[in-house]
Amino acid sequence: MSRQASERMDPDKKNKVDARERSAFSRIEHMHPIRMLLYLSMTGIGVLFFILVIAFIRTGGLDYENFKLPRFFSISTVLLLFSSYTLSRVPGIYKKDKLNKMTRYLGLTLGLGIAFIGAQLIGWREMAATDIHFTGKTSGTYLYLITALHLLHLLGGIIFLAFLFFKTAHVAADSVRSLIYIRDPYRRLQLNMLRSYWNFMDFLWLGLYLVFLFMA
Repeated sequence: MSRQASERMDPDKKNKVDARERSAFSRIEHMHPIRMLLYLSMTGIGVLFFILVIAFIRTGGLDYENFKLPRFFSISTVLLLFSSYTLSRVPGIYKKDKLNKMTRYLGLTLGLGIAFIGAQLIGWREMAATDIHFTGKTSGTYLYLITALHLLHLLGGIIFLAFLFFKTAHVAADSVRSLIYIRDPYRRLQLNMLRSYWNFMDFLWLGLYLVFLFMA
């Protein structure tokens, strides 16, 4: 039975479908422009990495003799996953007006993000030690390029995270500023956007890591 015939037989169902469609469009219309820009940016980043991964797969994988994925790539994956957990706690702490605790979690997430960068750099050194260089085989070039681009995009999140960390630490020391800070809807928007972007970069890296592991 076609959808049109079903809707003619069940007008209530049609009304429910129309209501859901109107609700979806309404949410888009009322979305903050900055949040919309973030989602569009994440979509563009996702498409970019999808194209690069397809190109990497078409090279046939990392056909180096005795190649093993750098150990520090695995360590960096654990660090980034844990950082997503610590950052996910921040909005709830913010709602409870516990700025000192929020500062600690932001600082912990920032430290884990910086540790991720360090682990990635050591991972590149591991690859270089096994004769995998940027100017070598095409698959090796893609491996460096993809990981470097992910690191660059994550660095943008780290910079914004550092800004929020120092801002929160500064405000937490003053009760008047704290009251204004926790009542600021724009600050809540910033925290939610940071969490969305950070989780996106986290799961993007997890997907890349699994591809590298499979192609090794």
